[in-house]
Amino acid sequence: MGNLSQFLGIEVYRDTTGLYLNQAKYATDLLKKFGYENLKPSLTPMATGKLISKAEGQVLKNPTLYRSAIGGLQYLAYTRSDITYLVNKMSQFLQTPTDAHWKALKRVFRYLKGTLKHGLVIRKSDNLDIIVFADSDWASCPDERRSTAGYCVYLGDNLVSWCSKKQHVVARSSTEAEYRALAHCASEITWIQSLMKELKIP
Repeated sequence: MGNLSQFLGIEVYRDTTGLYLNQAKYATDLLKKFGYENLKPSLTPMATGKLISKAEGQVLKNPTLYRSAIGGLQYLAYTRSDITYLVNKMSQFLQTPTDAHWKALKRVFRYLKGTLKHGLVIRKSDNLDIIVFADSDWASCPDERRSTAGYCVYLGDNLVSWCSKKQHVVARSSTEAEYRALAHCASEITWIQSLMKELKIP
């Protein structure tokens, strides 16, 4: 069948340095679908220092468009860990999206416009240590005061798992929020270790 070049919308490129996965065509089609192919690119997917609330702005007349955009971005996040936090955040407003939420979502599209070729790189590595980076944003939700936790899991030099998720309970301190983020990481590490053990890889 030849070398793999595309699988479920994910483009695959291989050379002597490693394997490259991206969804450039899918992202381009997504921009065209919403009429954003001529947007001015943005360097970042979100404005810093501003918390988005559920009650902010006027309710959209066509919320289906917003939900469709979120669905498209969720699939794109399979190879784009850089938009995971934003997609998670904007998914929290699916029930009653407003024009303020759509404006924030448009910023994500502007960021995609300038980073179409971004994706995952998988390289050969003799090191199979599991390394994890975790963080939490204490009380970052202005509506419920719940924290957001995130982590990235590396197997050797390669990113294999990542997550950004609102915590289930209200943390009473930043330390508690950090420990809860670490608990999520410990669970993910345990699962990856069991998978590697099943594959007989130490």
